[in-house]
Amino acid sequence: MSEDQANDIIQRWVIVTAMGYVLMEPLISEATKKKKNLDHCRAAVTHLIKTCSPNDLLHSLLEVIEDVDPGAISDTILVLIPHLQTVLLRLDERKAASVGLALSALQKQLSRLPVPYSRQQEEADEFGLCRCCTALAAFTKPFIEEVKRKDGKCVATAEDEELKTEILKFYMKSLREPLLEAELTGDRKSPLWLFAVEIMVTLPAIKEPLSGLLFFSSQRKSSLMDSSQSNESKACLAYLLFVQLVTIDSFPAVFSPVFVLQRNMEYIDHLLSSKKESHLLKGLALFTKSLESIQDNSLPVSLLEQKSFFSVLQNLRQVLTDCPMQHLRETGLHIFQLFIDKLDAEAKHKFFRCMLKTSNHAGVESYIVKNIKNQIESSMKPGNANKWFLGAELLSLLGLVLCLPQGAETDLLNSMDKIMESLNLLRYVLIRDKDLRSKFQADVWEDLCRIKDEYIKMLRVCIGISRAYYSSELKALKEDQKLKAKEARDAARSSRSVKNMTVKHEKVSNMSPEVQHQVLQSAMVTFDLMESLIVRIEEITEEKQSKVN
Repeated sequence: MSEDQANDIIQRWVIVTAMGYVLMEPLISEATKKKKNLDHCRAAVTHLIKTCSPNDLLHSLLEVIEDVDPGAISDTILVLIPHLQTVLLRLDERKAASVGLALSALQKQLSRLPVPYSRQQEEADEFGLCRCCTALAAFTKPFIEEVKRKDGKCVATAEDEELKTEILKFYMKSLREPLLEAELTGDRKSPLWLFAVEIMVTLPAIKEPLSGLLFFSSQRKSSLMDSSQSNESKACLAYLLFVQLVTIDSFPAVFSPVFVLQRNMEYIDHLLSSKKESHLLKGLALFTKSLESIQDNSLPVSLLEQKSFFSVLQNLRQVLTDCPMQHLRETGLHIFQLFIDKLDAEAKHKFFRCMLKTSNHAGVESYIVKNIKNQIESSMKPGNANKWFLGAELLSLLGLVLCLPQGAETDLLNSMDKIMESLNLLRYVLIRDKDLRSKFQADVWEDLCRIKDEYIKMLRVCIGISRAYYSSELKALKEDQKLKAKEARDAARSSRSVKNMTVKHEKVSNMSPEVQHQVLQSAMVTFDLMESLIVRIEEITEEKQSKVN
C-alpha cells in the first residue's frame, strides 16, 4: 500500500468518525422499511455506532425519535433501542442526563401507541406496543445494574443519584402510560404485565421502597411530574401492589389497614373520577381490597369528614347511577355495601343522612332506606344497642326518609323505589313497636307517629293526583287510537291518503302507542301497590292501638 493510499484511508476514516452521524437518520429510516436484503444497511448503522462520537450519535438518534412518523413508531423504536443503548454505554460524562433524555423521548413516543385491551389484541400487537415494552425493559437493564452497584457504596455521587432519578421518572411515567390503560392481571402473562412486574421488582432493588412512593413522597419525587400525573402513576402502582399482590411479600406489615385505606383513597378517587373502563375497574378493585381487611363496624365518623372520602363516595355514586356498563354498576353496588358494613354506628348514621340529602336518585335512596331498616333490626339485638338507630337520633333519619320533597307534585314513578322501601320500613317499625317503645322515650315515639301520619296523608294526596292524571292520559291514548283507526278506515274507503291528521292530547314521545299504554298501565299498578301498603300500615296501626286500649 502506497503512502497516498494510506493517507486516503485515514482521511476517509476521520471523515466517517467525525461526520458519519449525519447518515444515521436516512440509514435508520431505510432499516425500518419492511424490505429484504437490508443487511448492508444494518451493518452500516452498527459500524457508525461503534466509530462515531457518542455525543453526536446521541443527538442524531434523539432527533430520529422526535421526528418519527406516527405510523412507524414501534418499528423505529425497535430498530433504535439496541443502538441507543450502545451509544449511552459509551458515554463517559453526563451519562445520567443523557439516559434521561433518551428514556423521556422513547416514553413520549410509546404513549402515542394504542393500548391493546383484550388477549387477542395483545397477541396480535398490531401497533407494536407490547414488543416496545419488552425492548424497553431490556434497554434499561444495564443502567439499573449500574444503579444497584452504586447503591452498594457508602456515599453515592450526584451522578449516581441523577441516574436513579431518571429511571424512577421513566418508571412512574410508564405506570401512567401505557400501563394504567392496560388490563393487568396475573393470570394473563402479557408483555405489558411482565413490564409492570419488572417495574415493581426493580423499584425496591434500586432503594426506592414502594411504601415511600405511595405514602411518604418527598419533594424530589413529587417534582418528577405534576400532581395529577403523579397520582395516576401511584394509583397504578397501588393497584399492582394491593390488588395483584406484586411484591406484597416485601411490603412492610407495620401499616394498619385503616392507614392503607386512607392513603389509597386519593388514588381511588383519581381512578373513579375517570370515564375510562380500565381506570374504573382498577379503582373499584383497589377500593375493594382496601376495605376487605378492615373490621366490620369499625371505621369512625371522622373519616367521612376527609375530603378524599367524600369525593370517592360521590364518584362511586356516579358509577352506580350513570355508568352505562352493567358489570361496573354491579361491582360498584357491592363496594357501596361493603363500605357501609365497615362504618361504625355513628358513621353509618352520618353517611345515610348525607346520601339521602345529596344523591338525588331514588335507587340510591331506596338502598339507603333498606340499610336503615337493617341497622334498626341489628340495633335491637342483645349487645348492639346504640343511640344512632334507636331513639331520638333515629328521628332525624326517618324525617329524611318519610318525606316527599316536592309535596303533592312529587313524581311518584321516578320516586317509586324510595317510596316503596320507605313504606316497607314504616311497616317494619310499626310491627316491632313493642320492642321499639321500650327503647324510645314517650315523646320520641309520639314524634315518630306524627311524622308517619303526615307522610301517609301527603302520599295519599299525591297518589290521588297522580292516579287522576295517568287515568286521563290512558283515556286520551285510547281515544287517539280509536280516532286513528276510524281515519284509517275512512281513508281506505275513499282510497285517498289523509294529508292532515289531528290527534287530541298527542304526547311528544318516541314511544309507540302500545308501549305508552304499557307504561301508563304500569303506573296505575304502581299506585295500587303503594296504596295497598298504606292500607296495611293503617291496619297495623289500628291493631296496635286496639291492644293498647
